[in-house]
Formats: sequence, C-alpha cells, structure tokens
Amino acid sequence: MQRYSMFAAVIILLFTVSLTAQDNPAMEGFNAEGSDAKAITIADEVVAAHGGRSNWDNTRYVSWKFFGRRMHVWDKWTGNIRVESKDNVILMNLHTMKGRAWKNGEEVVQPDSLAKMMKGGEAAWINDSYWMFLPFKLKDSGVTLKYTGSGETADGRAADVLQLTFEEVGNTPENKYLVYIDAETRLLTQWDFYTKFDDPEPRFSTPWANWEKHGNIMLSADRGQYQHSDIKVFDELPESVFTSPEAVKLP
Repeated sequence: MQRYSMFAAVIILLFTVSLTAQDNPAMEGFNAEGSDAKAITIADEVVAAHGGRSNWDNTRYVSWKFFGRRMHVWDKWTGNIRVESKDNVILMNLHTMKGRAWKNGEEVVQPDSLAKMMKGGEAAWINDSYWMFLPFKLKDSGVTLKYTGSGETADGRAADVLQLTFEEVGNTPENKYLVYIDAETRLLTQWDFYTKFDDPEPRFSTPWANWEKHGNIMLSADRGQYQHSDIKVFDELPESVFTSPEAVKLP
C-alpha cells in the first residue's frame, strides 16, 4: 500500500508539472533547446505562484511609477503606452512605434525629434517593465534559461537560482541576470545584474519584496533602496489616457 501511495503521488506530481507547463507556453523565439528542463519547470512554477499565465494574459491595463521618475500606463492587449515624466509625455504604440509626444508642454512635430522621442519611450518601457514584470518574462523571446543550483538570498533565505541570458533581443542583449526563486513560495525574491555575461561580479543586487495582489496577479514594489509606487490594475480606462497629454487621474 505504501508503495502504491508513493507511485500515485509521483504520478500526480508529474501531471501537475505537465499542466503547469501547458498553462505557461513560451513566447515565440524562446531558446527552449538551449535552456535546461529544470530551469523551465521552475519558470512555470514562478508564473503559477505570481497569479498564473491566464490571469496575466487577461490583465489588460497596468500602471505604475518607476522609482519616482516615470509614470507608465500600459494596455497589454493593444501595445498602447503612456510614459509620463517631469518634462515629457509620450503616447505611442509599442508594435507600430507610432505616436505623439510633448516636451515641456509643446508637441514635438519635427519628424526626427519625434522618432527620437518614440525610441526613448520604448527604451524607458523596456527597462522599467523588466524591473516590474520579470516573473512573467522568464520564457520571453531571445531568452535562454539555466538552473545554476540552490543558493541563498542576501537575507539568508533558501532559493533556486536561474540564469537568464539573451540573444538578439532588447537594447542590451549582452546582459545577464541571476534570479533567486524562494524555495517554498516560488516568488522571485532577488536578482543579480551583470552588465556582461562573463563579468565575475554583479553590477548590483536588489531584493524583490513586498509582494501584493493587484487584480489577479502578484506584483512587487520593493527593490531595496528603490521603490515602485502607484501600482494599479484596471479592466477599463478611458481612451484619453492614450490620446491626450492632459494629466490623468486614474481610478
């Protein structure tokens, strides 16, 4: 009987892992062949712990303020974004790279200057969204995942460590990250950033803490000495958020 129970438990575990993987398909271009199986399994567990892929996909609007510098509003379904800083407002679509921009209250209309603003808006969104949504991006296009073993976070918690490297994606494909996944909760609890893949030491290491549920997903505000703020999830927003430079008051 004991032997049968152990066998049944193994079958249930394998079935659960299989369902988790099916529920979190990789993005086109993810380097599955170059990634190892354990790292992929852990990545699927991470997404499940942070709300699940279906809840992430069904979340439409997210807003947050990146370290007190820039306010973002993102329509995940259309690719429309609003990036608002002290002097600039950029309203654009990430897929088409088309949009409008204002600098110090004046609309930017000169084509080269506008294109530069669009590129700047995209760059800000790429950087800031990585600092916000990494748990859902472990199987993104161009990513290779490796399991480097068990380890400890800076505050002494047991974690599984994944290595992320990149190929022909983003603005800095030579970067490398080590991400620490809590051994019990499977929440992301720390990352180490390397400017170059072969750098012997990370350029910085920060916690991912203060996890809270927003809508149906888990998001974290705390990066140690830096903090996100005004994190909100919406089902609906007025169209003017993405079309008007006028200051918006989000619900």
